[in-house]
Amino acid sequence: MKSAITFLLNTKQYNFHLFKPLTMKTKKLLTNIFVTTMMIMGIVSVKANNLQITGTSVSGSNITFSIAWDNSWNASAAPSNWDAVWVFIKYQDCNTKLWKHANLSTLAADHSAASPLQVDPVTDGKGVFIRRSAIGGGNIGSTSITLKMSTVSGTTNNYKVYGIEMVNIPEGAFQLGDGTSLYTFNSITVDENSQSNGLTASQLGPYSDDLSPSFPMGYNSFYCMKYEISQEQYADFLNSLTFTQQKNRVEIDPISAAGTYAMYSAYSYRNGVAVVTPGNNGAIPAVYGTDATSGNPNSSNDGQNIAMNALGWNDLAAYLDWAALRPMTELEFEKICRGTLPRIAGEYPWGSTDITATNSGNLTNAKMNNEISSTVVNNGMCAAGVGTTSTVYGPLRVGIFATSASGRLSAGASYYGAMEMGGNLEERVIASNTSGKGFNGTLGDGELTSTGFADQSTWPGTSGAGHIYRGGDYVSPGTYVRTSDRGSYYSTTPARIYAAGGRGVR
Repeated sequence: MKSAITFLLNTKQYNFHLFKPLTMKTKKLLTNIFVTTMMIMGIVSVKANNLQITGTSVSGSNITFSIAWDNSWNASAAPSNWDAVWVFIKYQDCNTKLWKHANLSTLAADHSAASPLQVDPVTDGKGVFIRRSAIGGGNIGSTSITLKMSTVSGTTNNYKVYGIEMVNIPEGAFQLGDGTSLYTFNSITVDENSQSNGLTASQLGPYSDDLSPSFPMGYNSFYCMKYEISQEQYADFLNSLTFTQQKNRVEIDPISAAGTYAMYSAYSYRNGVAVVTPGNNGAIPAVYGTDATSGNPNSSNDGQNIAMNALGWNDLAAYLDWAALRPMTELEFEKICRGTLPRIAGEYPWGSTDITATNSGNLTNAKMNNEISSTVVNNGMCAAGVGTTSTVYGPLRVGIFATSASGRLSAGASYYGAMEMGGNLEERVIASNTSGKGFNGTLGDGELTSTGFADQSTWPGTSGAGHIYRGGDYVSPGTYVRTSDRGSYYSTTPARIYAAGGRGVR
């Protein structure tokens, strides 16, 4: 059975693209612009993969660019949602070399988008959502966007425009728990009353605490990243940090030689994030890229779109704070997966009890942007159950099971179109326990501490207490992939783990 958003799942690769220094050898979008107050000094643009942001120019407080992406939708039939691109801007003062988050106007009238798109500002001004303005689906061709910045420091800046594909999760009640999975919540409905008045531990069931109305329970509308953070996305994030910040967001020192892998001493668990240009004397940050095949970074076979593993809690929190997103709660996790449909005992995020497990040993075009599984397509396609911690195995390309012919079941997609909510990498989410109940949905502000940590006081701290894993991973058995499974409830370590990644919401 195909859903109303079947067409959205014809995807090949998903990254968030930016403008990189011209010293980077790259086959993707490459635009580094040196801007004086009213004049563009130079623009270099190369076609990106799925999401393209090109032709950037700045005039006063306005920044103009073109955006394009494939398989966009705005559906009137169930699940009655849309996809969007979360766009935010960083600027670098050419004197200090420090990157800062640029605030945008919160007034819709200050931004413009050519048909068929519209710009939705947000109340904190940390970015905008760009989406279809009317019901429809298909690819978005190159479309002009102009945004008004409200914070621009200095007369000489570099600018980077970032985009992350998201899916809209509409307001509405949903069912929690499934009565079968390990440590599952009680089988209850989360509705407007739940969000307005809170939920008690007795309502939620074992391993929970009382939750106040400020805890995001999933009833209110929000956006969720369509894919897990990719290795290219994480490298792009590192490239906007200072040397000191970088040092805390990688395992291997940024001063290491070109070709040194960032998270492991060698290419392991399919993680190819590596140093392209070494940092220097603790002052000049390193330049990072992907180098899965070692020796010619950012080539087409360097695994840019493989999900980013080895993320510790502090790495994920820093990335989300920097991108002005936030972690999801475990209640929101179930809403994203199940949507408004009735619960099914033992169901997976794609809405059935079917699962077809595969792993990185069964790939065609491995490490390339068109990496696909060679396992025979069946319902419940999922990276799970490899059953070994060998460094040879690792996560797959994000969105790997979606094709032009796939529906929700064969693509392993959630109700709202988010991919790999089950399997591939574990999702780090906010727990409904004593340590996590103080989370109130505070959004990241685009800035980190001087040492590269998130600084949101209601988020779990550096110890990681208050977060847990959901959704299973490529190693664990399929039972851990179930929507309501909480078998990793006691896994709260902040440490970097080969099978853990993550994504954010807003």
